[in-house]
Amino acid sequence: MFALDGRIAVVTGGLGQLGRQFTGALTAAGARVAVLDRAAATTADTDAVLHVEADVTDRASLERALARIEERWGAPHVLINNAALDSPPDAPAGTNGPFETYPVDVWRAVIDVNVTGVFLCCQVIGGRLAEAGRGSVINVASIYGLVSPDQRIYEYRHRAGEAFFKPAAYSASKSALLNLTRYLATYWAPRQVRVNTVSFAGVFNGQDDAFLEAYTRRVPLGRMAREDEYNGAIVFLASDASSYMTGANLVLDGGYTAW
Repeated sequence: MFALDGRIAVVTGGLGQLGRQFTGALTAAGARVAVLDRAAATTADTDAVLHVEADVTDRASLERALARIEERWGAPHVLINNAALDSPPDAPAGTNGPFETYPVDVWRAVIDVNVTGVFLCCQVIGGRLAEAGRGSVINVASIYGLVSPDQRIYEYRHRAGEAFFKPAAYSASKSALLNLTRYLATYWAPRQVRVNTVSFAGVFNGQDDAFLEAYTRRVPLGRMAREDEYNGAIVFLASDASSYMTGANLVLDGGYTAW
């Protein structure tokens, strides 16, 4: 039911922390994975993994990527829209300042990757799934597409004299994916392409102790996610185990949005 033998998956942002995890989980389930990323790969291609340099904000780049995948393996079955920009807690002050002075160029850059990039990937690669009459699209969103960031988490920065706020662009971009998912789920349903969203909470990646203490106090399970804890959801949505699921949002957040 969860097997992906014979399936071809495309993972955008595939060289990032979660992208690498998704690639490993998909190949372990039997899929061949095309890893799309703007960065050059540091490891060689294998029979199961193909690295393709691509820019999700550039349609021509995505068309070239799709052509290379099809030349190697054929038409994809799964698209995972994982590439995204965010402002981490240690980002420059200008990108995490007050809303009233948040730089519009930073806003546009985040929206360009997180929304327009998904739109273009769905047009080019998702469109190929629809042409083939099957497939699964998985849009990676966030709890911050469901609820506002709790600015109290960052009060430790204020106490240190920093004007730090989790910015609006990431939240706005991730909430946009929820309705793009619903739109495409109904639009492509007659062509048997399922489209779903996953909304994740924060992943541990060596954050400083002050942030961890403040963030995990907000999570009922009392910790950030391990980087491998979202793999099951990705394999589930990519496989026939979720064959009657479309237009839905699967939330994995340690209970963050439960209160």
